[in-house]
Amino acid sequence: MDGKVKEPIRKKWIWVVLALILLGNVPWYWPKGIIEPIIFGFPSWAFVSVVFALLLCGFLSWLCLNQWNLVEEVEEEERKGEGELR
Repeated sequence: MDGKVKEPIRKKWIWVVLALILLGNVPWYWPKGIIEPIIFGFPSWAFVSVVFALLLCGFLSWLCLNQWNLVEEVEEEERKGEGELR
């Protein structure tokens, strides 16, 4: 990591993408009682819901790995550095 503190909660684009993924995950926009077409053995609305759930998992994992660098990590490194000097 580059040592800079990054908190994704302050980035608006992250919230927009998260809201869009969550809205896509809920099948409220599909007609009531629709079953056809069947995709890989699932009704189309269920298949789309699973795809959005996987997209949500991937997006949150990417956020945690690439966009999150909190103050606690920097403080822990500073404490380790101080401990080595003593």
